[in-house]
Amino acid sequence: MIDDDILTLEEVSKYLRVSDRTIYDWAQKGEIPAGKIGTVWRFKKTEIESWVNDRLSIQNREFQAQIVRVENIISPDRIVFLNYTGKESALRALADNLAQAPQIKNRQELVQEIIKRDELMSTAIGQGIAIPHVRLSSVTDLVVSVGISRVDITDFQPLDDEPVRLLFMIAAAYNQHAYYLQTLSFFSVRLKNRDLKTTLLACQTIDEAYSLLLSF
Repeated sequence: MIDDDILTLEEVSKYLRVSDRTIYDWAQKGEIPAGKIGTVWRFKKTEIESWVNDRLSIQNREFQAQIVRVENIISPDRIVFLNYTGKESALRALADNLAQAPQIKNRQELVQEIIKRDELMSTAIGQGIAIPHVRLSSVTDLVVSVGISRVDITDFQPLDDEPVRLLFMIAAAYNQHAYYLQTLSFFSVRLKNRDLKTTLLACQTIDEAYSLLLSF
């Protein structure tokens, strides 16, 4: 196959390892270089390779440029004390809190996608921590709500079987993939510090918890 070979939608789908529907949607929206022959989408291999390289370069620059600053993504009104033993109730309560952030434009979608995401695969990472997360086109910028549970949440099914007590819920815009992954990593690494986790669980007020989070 030479570089300028014309690819079908199905071939691009296999090349990029995404669904046919995703490629079709990208082509319709002009998000991927494509042309139509009659009613059928066609793609130049060289243009697709250049497009992929450009995207990887942009994501890498974004990843390097964007430093996770807690004060930019968490505010005191997005810290809540929870008192639910069931995962779904805790997720709904925290999603309702997160939906009040101005970055969230569709509360119903946020709640539905958070619940759906955890049904597919638990977001509990062990040591009593869960990091439920979604990327949505209805979110304008990455934002986080923190849930500090006063009771054990027993049905998250973490690998270590430790009940969840801390939840960091992340919602990001659909085009914030690199920053989204960086934020997930940021909290995952810091919350492995058991002393920090124990101190956060012992906080009695929102202000106390927020001050501790700023020191992350």
